[in-house]
Amino acid sequence: MVIRIYFLSSGLPLSQSCGQSLPYCAVDGSHLGSKAPQVSGVRVQLEMHELWRQFDQLGTEMIVTKAGRRMFPTFQVRISGMDPATEYILLMDFIPVDDKRYRYAFHSSSWLVAGRADVAAPSRMHFHPDSPARGTQWMKQTVSFDTLKLTNNLLDDNGHMILNSMHRYQPRFHVVYVDPTPSSCLNPNSNFCSFSFPETRFMAVTAYQNHRITQLKIASNPFAKGFRTTDNQNGVANGRPLTVWCPPEGRAEPLTARDEVGLKRLCHSRTRGHSPPFQGTIWPFASP
Repeated sequence: MVIRIYFLSSGLPLSQSCGQSLPYCAVDGSHLGSKAPQVSGVRVQLEMHELWRQFDQLGTEMIVTKAGRRMFPTFQVRISGMDPATEYILLMDFIPVDDKRYRYAFHSSSWLVAGRADVAAPSRMHFHPDSPARGTQWMKQTVSFDTLKLTNNLLDDNGHMILNSMHRYQPRFHVVYVDPTPSSCLNPNSNFCSFSFPETRFMAVTAYQNHRITQLKIASNPFAKGFRTTDNQNGVANGRPLTVWCPPEGRAEPLTARDEVGLKRLCHSRTRGHSPPFQGTIWPFASP
């Protein structure tokens, strides 16, 4: 069986793509338009909504690297309304929110427009590794895209999502009905529904710009537990210098500067007996 999935290119800004290229545009976890019965009743709820909202209020930032970096918060959803016996494919893509490139103004702690957007990165989609699967499987537990990675490597051959740094993106979630009939290609638009959540928008960066984002990542990310202070009173809540330990022989260093220094590089230099003056910040990242 050949499965054909038709989607728009992610090169268009969000405001254009929803209105022009995606007739049944989805917002806030709901979808509009005439759809096949297998997808017309599908509803999607964003998990960790409150955490996403906290990040969104500060201006969410996601790290992109050449090797690929996982998202935090992780995109997770709860799905209902599927046909239990029908097979579905779940996937994600990322589209630009606008046609602008940004820079961060530290004096005002805000993002400013720095010019026109760079040439759009190659459009890609990330298929959930369990796809295809029956509706009963998707609905019985939280669906997590924890294997998805973001990269700024235009030549990436690992299937990571390619994004431009200093550009804003909107993640989109798609549910595709696997139509086994020979005529499935005649009405491709009716066999899928798309969902987007405004609070999941983010700025792609190579190093965190807003220190409050850094603090919230440290406080919320289970993979960043090694970056937290032992005394919560001196930690994120009070905005005091954070402490990170570099195992096994490394010493604690205050997180104060805004530039990024690789944790492994610093750790290796410590354990080899070299102790160069610490001038940067070790940012907490999700586990690769």
